[in-house]
Amino acid sequence: MQFKHPEILYFLFLLVIPILVHLFQLRRFKKEYFTNVRLLKELSIQTRKSSQLKKYLLLATRLLLLACAIFAFAQPFFKAKDSKGATNELFIILDNSFSMQAKGQKGELMRRAVQDLLESAPENTQFSLLTNGDNFWNTDIKSIQKELQNLPYSAAPFVLEQQLAKIKSRPSVFDKDVVVITDAVGLQPTHLKGLHPEATYFIVPKAEQRNNVSVDSVYIKESSDDFYNIGIDLKAYGDDFKEVPIALYNQNKLIAKTLVDFDSKQASVGFMIPKADFHGFVQVTDNGLEYDNKLYFSISKPQKTNVLVVGEPEKNVFLSRIYTSDEFNYQSFTSGALDYNLLEKQDAVVLNELREIPQALQTTLKSFVEKGGNVVVIPAADAAPANLNAFLSAFGKIQFGALQQTTKLVTKINFNHPLFAGVFEKKIDNFQYPQTKSAFSVTVGAPAALSFEDQSAFVTALQNPMSSVYVLTAPINKDNSNFQNAPLIVPTFYNMAKSNAKTGVNATIIGDNLPFLVNATLGKDEILSVGNTFELGEKFIPVQQILNDKVRLNFNDHPQQAGNYSVYKGNETQAEISFNYPRTESNLMQTQAEALSDFKTADSLDTVFTQLQTDRTDNQLWKWFVIFALLFLATEILIQKFVP
Repeated sequence: MQFKHPEILYFLFLLVIPILVHLFQLRRFKKEYFTNVRLLKELSIQTRKSSQLKKYLLLATRLLLLACAIFAFAQPFFKAKDSKGATNELFIILDNSFSMQAKGQKGELMRRAVQDLLESAPENTQFSLLTNGDNFWNTDIKSIQKELQNLPYSAAPFVLEQQLAKIKSRPSVFDKDVVVITDAVGLQPTHLKGLHPEATYFIVPKAEQRNNVSVDSVYIKESSDDFYNIGIDLKAYGDDFKEVPIALYNQNKLIAKTLVDFDSKQASVGFMIPKADFHGFVQVTDNGLEYDNKLYFSISKPQKTNVLVVGEPEKNVFLSRIYTSDEFNYQSFTSGALDYNLLEKQDAVVLNELREIPQALQTTLKSFVEKGGNVVVIPAADAAPANLNAFLSAFGKIQFGALQQTTKLVTKINFNHPLFAGVFEKKIDNFQYPQTKSAFSVTVGAPAALSFEDQSAFVTALQNPMSSVYVLTAPINKDNSNFQNAPLIVPTFYNMAKSNAKTGVNATIIGDNLPFLVNATLGKDEILSVGNTFELGEKFIPVQQILNDKVRLNFNDHPQQAGNYSVYKGNETQAEISFNYPRTESNLMQTQAEALSDFKTADSLDTVFTQLQTDRTDNQLWKWFVIFALLFLATEILIQKFVP
């Protein structure tokens, strides 16, 4: 026990006064003479005994009364269990990622957590609140009540390390208490580094329904003259799934609808749509999370792709048969007759067995690739490896060695390579193996799209977010290879030249920050803006860079809402683009609550605040001593009145 005013305890010496008064009182009994005292003698003895008992009782009560009063003024207390933490700053981290859309016993997990905070936080308590998107520093519950009630779900996944880094960056002389409210989806023990178990509380609300269906991707399976056959991949998380309805919308108009049955954790469904501009979404209806039930996507009306081939005319014949006039604007030049001004207007440039790549052409093609153009390099048998390496080193890790005069078969297709996306419905093992009589030895850091039987690369790609440089490691003229006669040559060179900006599905993931090219010519003070197409939603101006007759757009973390958007030049639409939330929160089975075994956990914020109050508040005893003093005062009065 400790005292707030220990100096008052010196007044305990006053207890001597009642004792002295009791011992040295001056009152004496007087003798009275009677004619007959036989009857009074016994009465006199009884009176003296009773009087002595009363005096001792009064002395004891007065001593206790005075002592309790002195102790009360000294204010005794028992020190709090965690008295050092009484000055700690309080930080509350609230997970408002999409996985918190899951429903618990009292509704959506995040909404329930917000209500718990509004009801439990003391009005006079200062704290800082951190969410996935917003931070409220040194505030109180009244100041942020409206913001909490309107708190949106965040497209960004919950990353505890980022929130802890924000807290650590706040300079303070006080220690910190951290309360984390999260469903622990995707949480790993490595995410908890730097947390102090004694000053950290976790509140982990639990979802009652963990089954969830997510629309994963949309792609073009097949393309005919008039129709696209689009494929839609769905993923199921959990167990025991029933048929799920799926619908396809174009510009908010229902186009088709069907049911998807999950025999496994994945399912695919196809729809036929006209070969024209498409700007809509696909939607499933399930009892799980809502955010991943929609996937917005856009398909641009096919435009002809500009392809320029540099090489000898007799060697370029096979390319002219692939790049036909119905889909391509094809041009062919020799190295000496090439007009470099034509390159910036191309979508793809093929260097077909050039003995040497001139320095001026190297410089021009480097700029061409930076602006989103694809380059295909087919080496000549007599090309100098040093010349090839000087050119290709600007695009990635690749190193040509000497030409090897060895016949090799092309035996492996990388079906997961972007070059062959949507080409094959299933993996093929017994395709016709093309061969080469000679090939360059090559060291490359990127995975090969096609490989020889000795696992060395035959076709590889050096990719960046905007374009690709495709490299073959062997000449494919008819004297050296039969690859021109292989069925595989058509999809390979077709996809090398095609630009995703002119054909294919656009379904951008928010936060990926991949550049987007728009065919537009801007004046001095003109800019491009991006706005929601069918709703009164978000409108923003992206980071943009003018590249001749194109504009490169970077979106960073914009937009905040998924949907179909248009790129505007003033009021004129330049392109269509669709944005989607990342699917990182879809799997509710990733909950890792066991990682929190070393930390304090609670079922609600009210429990946390009560525990902090209990552990950090001294147990004051002065009130009890006041009560005891009053009791002894009442006891003295009763003794005076009823004890003879």
